[in-house]
Amino acid sequence: MTRKEFLKLASILGIQVSAFPAYASAKSMAMLRNSPDKVIIIGAGAAGLSAGYLLKQLGVDFKILEARPGYGGRMKKTDDFADFPIPLGAEWLTVSTSIFEEIVNDSTVPVNVDTVGYNQNDEYGIWVDGKLLLSDLGSFNYRKFVAATWLDFFEEYVIPPVAKDIIYEAPVHSIDYMGKGVTIKTADAEFTADAVIVTVPLNILQNDGINFNPPLPKYKLKAISDTVVWDGIKVFLEFSERFYPAYIDFQITPETSGQVSYFDASYGQKTDKNILGLFAVGEPAKRYLTLSDKDLQSYILTELDEIFQGQATSNYIRHIAQDWSEEPYIEGAYLNDHADWRSVRVLSEPVEDKVYFAGDAYTTGEDWGSVHCAAQSAKEAVQKIVS
Repeated sequence: MTRKEFLKLASILGIQVSAFPAYASAKSMAMLRNSPDKVIIIGAGAAGLSAGYLLKQLGVDFKILEARPGYGGRMKKTDDFADFPIPLGAEWLTVSTSIFEEIVNDSTVPVNVDTVGYNQNDEYGIWVDGKLLLSDLGSFNYRKFVAATWLDFFEEYVIPPVAKDIIYEAPVHSIDYMGKGVTIKTADAEFTADAVIVTVPLNILQNDGINFNPPLPKYKLKAISDTVVWDGIKVFLEFSERFYPAYIDFQITPETSGQVSYFDASYGQKTDKNILGLFAVGEPAKRYLTLSDKDLQSYILTELDEIFQGQATSNYIRHIAQDWSEEPYIEGAYLNDHADWRSVRVLSEPVEDKVYFAGDAYTTGEDWGSVHCAAQSAKEAVQKIVS
């Protein structure tokens, strides 16, 4: 079963999907500890931050090496476009809200995150052969953050304990695990540790962004090279009037090639602004990714005018775009929804009990491509290190 099939089945059955498996508490993890002296984490996205947070709870020394000037990775947001934060990357919650407590992993910390779910009678459209077919949204278990994003959640609960342990603008060039421990080199420094947790986007490994000595095993390299990471773009447009339904999907053939959706980004927010989001990944995204900003604006407005009888151009105010395929040290959106779960599981497997992998692409194979998957994979990597 692919990730998309799994989430679709859960939606049809009305299941609130939880993380796989349940988080272990810091106390119970500590009982399994093998007491590593030091762990290096590569990447300060959701997985890297979560791994550091759990190691902090366990009292294990660590450092997070981040190639970019700031944390968050694909949880990137902007507070400057609307009167509520706009998630330029990770947006929806696709599992039970209990995941927030599981990530915080501390029953003494009150967790308060406001989210809103869609209503079954919200208007849903599908664009098929030049026609917009409208119906009710039905069972759709995605939830949106209210006046917040995934990054806001991490900034409140996860990042404060680990902030001083992040080293920025430190892209890793090589990982040497030939000897007893692990040596990690950047352009300016060298770090030694008992283990390393690699959380960089899969595209970085596919593009040989990190040199491993010895080379990773052939089965691992095959899984890395064979797995397709989708290109992706998000665009947000402000309009003077709302003329669109809650959600629109384009019919894509074949379905496995990607996705194009428009959605009401203002849904559930305390705002008078009319913000429409575009989410496109895979092959269908390339028609947007190849355009300059001005041409992108024109293309999208023409597309929307065709769907909504000219209402887009007449109501357009401004837009903002995020091209994830051109984002430095990220270079893509996420692992495609139709990947083979067995290959995904191979991606997550550690090498010689020294090189561990965590992130939305390095999971057990039940689910992938989301923030909660990245956090869960970090927990699993930490458990393996300390057991």
